Amino acid sequence: MKNVFLVLMLLSTSFLFAQGIVKGTITDSEMKTPLPGANVLVVGTNNGTTTDFDGNFSLNVDDASGKIVISYVGFLKKEMQFSVSNGETLNLGEIVLEADDSALDEIVITSFSLAIDRKTPVAVSTIKAKDIETRLGNQEFPEILKSTPGVYATKKGGGFGDAELRLRGFNSENIAVMINGVPVNGMENGRVYWSNWAGLSDVTRTMQVQRGLGASKVAVPSIGGTVNIVTKTTDTKEGGSFFATTGNDGYQKFGATVSTGKLENGFAITASGSKTTGNGFIDATSFEAYSYFLNVSKDFGDDHQLSFSAFGAPQVHGQRRNRESIEDFRRNDRELKFNRDWGYKNGQVYNINENRYHKPQISLNHYWSISDKTSLSTALYASFGRGAGSRSSGENKFGLGTDYRSGEFQPINFDKIVDENVALGALGSESVITEDINNHNWYGVLSTITTELTSELDLLAGIDLRYYKGEHYREVKDLLGGQFYYDDSDVNNPINNAQVGDNVSFNNDGIVLRGGGFAQVEYSKEDLSAFISVAASSTSYKRIDYFNYLDSDDQQETDFENFFGYSAKGGANYNINNHHNVFANVGYFERAPFFNAIFLNYQNDVNDEAENQKIFSAELGYGFRAENLRVNFNVYRTSWNDRTLTRSFQNPDGTFGSANILGINALHQGIELDVDYKPFDKLKLRGMVSIGDWTWQDDVTGVQVFDDEQQLVNTIDIYIEDLKVGDAAQTTFGLGLDYSVLERTTLRLDFNYYDKFFADFEPNSRTSINSTQAWETPAYGLLDLGLTHGFSFGAFNATIIGNINNILDTEYIADARDGALSSAGDATVFYGFGRTYTIGAKIKF
Repeated sequence: MKNVFLVLMLLSTSFLFAQGIVKGTITDSEMKTPLPGANVLVVGTNNGTTTDFDGNFSLNVDDASGKIVISYVGFLKKEMQFSVSNGETLNLGEIVLEADDSALDEIVITSFSLAIDRKTPVAVSTIKAKDIETRLGNQEFPEILKSTPGVYATKKGGGFGDAELRLRGFNSENIAVMINGVPVNGMENGRVYWSNWAGLSDVTRTMQVQRGLGASKVAVPSIGGTVNIVTKTTDTKEGGSFFATTGNDGYQKFGATVSTGKLENGFAITASGSKTTGNGFIDATSFEAYSYFLNVSKDFGDDHQLSFSAFGAPQVHGQRRNRESIEDFRRNDRELKFNRDWGYKNGQVYNINENRYHKPQISLNHYWSISDKTSLSTALYASFGRGAGSRSSGENKFGLGTDYRSGEFQPINFDKIVDENVALGALGSESVITEDINNHNWYGVLSTITTELTSELDLLAGIDLRYYKGEHYREVKDLLGGQFYYDDSDVNNPINNAQVGDNVSFNNDGIVLRGGGFAQVEYSKEDLSAFISVAASSTSYKRIDYFNYLDSDDQQETDFENFFGYSAKGGANYNINNHHNVFANVGYFERAPFFNAIFLNYQNDVNDEAENQKIFSAELGYGFRAENLRVNFNVYRTSWNDRTLTRSFQNPDGTFGSANILGINALHQGIELDVDYKPFDKLKLRGMVSIGDWTWQDDVTGVQVFDDEQQLVNTIDIYIEDLKVGDAAQTTFGLGLDYSVLERTTLRLDFNYYDKFFADFEPNSRTSINSTQAWETPAYGLLDLGLTHGFSFGAFNATIIGNINNILDTEYIADARDGALSSAGDATVFYGFGRTYTIGAKIKF
């Protein structure tokens, strides 16, 4: 009851203190379009706001008269006087900002990777900091994009940070994720682990999704698209904020951000930190996470700027790695929260699968205005990943229905396993918990020079260089009561009575070198803008195996395996008038296969037949802009040929063999529509529709495999023609509204619907000429509710934010793996979360 009175008291404060309201619309003088995210600040105070998606702002002012200053990166600041009576609303109308050609861009690298509305010819969606702050709650960071066309985001197993993002049917390996223009996809496998960036939402200024070819200019493009996350830096005004949030299942988060603003000596510093804890919605997935962010920028006269950034998110969380059958979920007491891989040890919850990781990223950006026509931007960056994921090793005593559970679906009795290991004495432990360690050092440089060739033509060229070394080994984490764990995997130490911290099973390094360059010519005159871009890259892989080869064996370390790739793309945008524009883009590129396709059978067995993947993509789009309506429509077609696929098998002599299979092709095509409509000032409506048709293209049959003696040892047939690509909903649509109940109180509703979701499968599994379509999961829709209330007290601005996700507690399958019968009966699945909630407060100073 005290909480209810507190909320009522805070709500009442919105009717106090405010003298009046100043409103207006900020537009770009050159493009004649609104500027979302522009800063509006009352001079001499910390009272400010930012413009919405169509450039509008509404600012409560405490004084009857004064001055506001309007700023936006790359534009000249503008100051305007205001005068209001008590309770009056002053509309300043359209406020036009002029481009600042000599401004130093605080987004040093990313400025060349962000798409510009009605200019860059790509399909793009932009999420602002305000939307992340008000809508994310305790969802995973990629879920903020779930109302974006072509996006499918899930929590996967449901552990903290274990979310996965798919874009136009492509998984995270094929989606480029960049933070301030620096790529973060794994160098060996292309994957993105969002738990590494758990605190990034607190300092994100803009999150832009470029579907398809995108505008990024790294040397190796992505297939599905690019997610570019831009953090807050020197444009942050002086001040800061504190926030605290609570939610279901013990969720707690609190933190703070402090900024100096730009000081007289040219320095600007922003620092942020937070802590997040909780029990987890899924059984035994408790978590503890921290995040930190630091940016220090310095202007050196008019020509140079340095910006240093460091951020990271050390965390530990329990995981659920095993999908279950639908029947098993329904037969156990915990239903969709069920997790088989945990139990009790000494009376405490003990999860077999626990992830811990810390991946700080450090970058130093330099911007140099060489002349009025030429500039150079360079980013030096480094990333140091340290962490592991735990698992069981030895005899498997952890399955469902074993003697180590009091019932088929009951938690594991680890104490019984401990007692057995103790009784074994000098024989060592039968079952232990190990950790798969994955450490890495990653260094890179991105540098781009831009020069104005003519008043209409610009040239951009740059380099993208990266070095990566990953260390992969398994070590004993918990002997579960035993004296040691016997392991004979290391040929250099075949009798290993391993203690806690000792290496077992495997120990190898992976080294990746990547170097490339790119060049782009951009044309812009009046209503037409166009570009042509080319890039080339060399990717080299080396593997060092310390367990399978003697230290004296020269095969312990491979030579570098080199792959050359290239890309060419172009596009154009034409603004028909102030309301209509059309665009088109087309591109072709070849990309090197990933590390595990080069070295097979978990050894230094080199796949000599590995080839580049080949991608062709084309897109047409249309846009409409009016004062209260925005429409984007696009059609895309992406052909992905020679997708990397290998198959291992046993030779007649008992040895293991493998084959590289070419001709695994897929076609991803579809249409996307998104609409924003504001029928009147208090109501904003959103809608999107995405209809995809993603299919495997051809059967691959009669692939003959020969041994070194040219004897036929295997014939491979794969039947996948016209089968649907799984693992993402091919049809989605969303509806949303924001309604201003009061001047600073907004109610939000969002409904998202998912259909044509086919269970995931590997093409390798379709070996019968009668291969059937993967199981299609039931369609489902989710409704989310949110409320934001802002108020002022004294010199402070405060906001209360509440969110309820899946408010109807809909039961749905969010992730599925196909079974042998391609039916609901033998598929294994993860259910999505039921109803969850958060409520929090933020105070700005």
